[in-house]
Amino acid sequence: MNIKLQQLNHFVMVVEEGGFRAASNRANRSQAALSASIKELEKTLGQPLFEAGNKSTLTPFGTICLPKIMQFLNTYASLVNDLQAAASGQQGRVRIASVPSVAGKLIPNVLRAFCEKYPNVEVSLIDDNAPAVEARLLAGEVDLALGSSFNIEDDAIDFTPLINDPIGVVCLRDNPIAAHPQGVKWQALLKQPFIKNGTSTLLDPTPARVLSQRALYSIENLTSLFSVLALGIGITTLPKLAFPSNETQLIWIPLTNPPLERQIGIFKLAGRSISPQAQVFLDLCIEYLNVTEESD
Repeated sequence: MNIKLQQLNHFVMVVEEGGFRAASNRANRSQAALSASIKELEKTLGQPLFEAGNKSTLTPFGTICLPKIMQFLNTYASLVNDLQAAASGQQGRVRIASVPSVAGKLIPNVLRAFCEKYPNVEVSLIDDNAPAVEARLLAGEVDLALGSSFNIEDDAIDFTPLINDPIGVVCLRDNPIAAHPQGVKWQALLKQPFIKNGTSTLLDPTPARVLSQRALYSIENLTSLFSVLALGIGITTLPKLAFPSNETQLIWIPLTNPPLERQIGIFKLAGRSISPQAQVFLDLCIEYLNVTEESD
């Protein structure tokens, strides 16, 4: 059975307009063309839809067909609207993985802007360490990932740089190092106990790697790390984004020798299309973070 959507629309128009003449005006078709469309539909269905003596009166079969056809057309219209909304990024789902420092400081503001523009899009955000974020992206668990470009050498991943995040020393405010808030050389840290953390690999390409090599303590979790640092047990290095803006006991001081920074960006799978919703989020990240970087 080959029923055309246009034929169904013409049938409903005739019913709603009360006749073929008014329906032909609405459809912007000649009355003869509209009549031929209805006759073709009746031929396909095998039963007349309108009474022979009164073309505006439905047959019993036509009465049965009308609500079913209208339900189908409404469902079809809803489907078209949903698909168009999804294509424009107005509906659907975005799955994002991010390292904690980016998830905590950058993504919330981007999310706010995204949700204001696209309130019907579902957003799933997972924060995890850098290797796990990369693994989630490669496994297809997320559409996008945010983190550092450091050690990302996988050809399966495309990286879009967003901002540069400087590396600095974190210590108590009464530590002698804190007397140099403008910057400190790594050699000045050698006499203090160093606490290694997940971002200490950023020191590896530099002479400052000796700090983490000599470390007696290693703490991966940032909450635990800050608790230990607050006790004065040692010092550490962290990207600036990883340092809490409301911290009162500790201070972050930039490393000046060597001056280090990590490049924060957004990742997606290479050679793969992403959903319109994910593309909107990616574009918004680029737009928002570029503005943020310029304002800083």
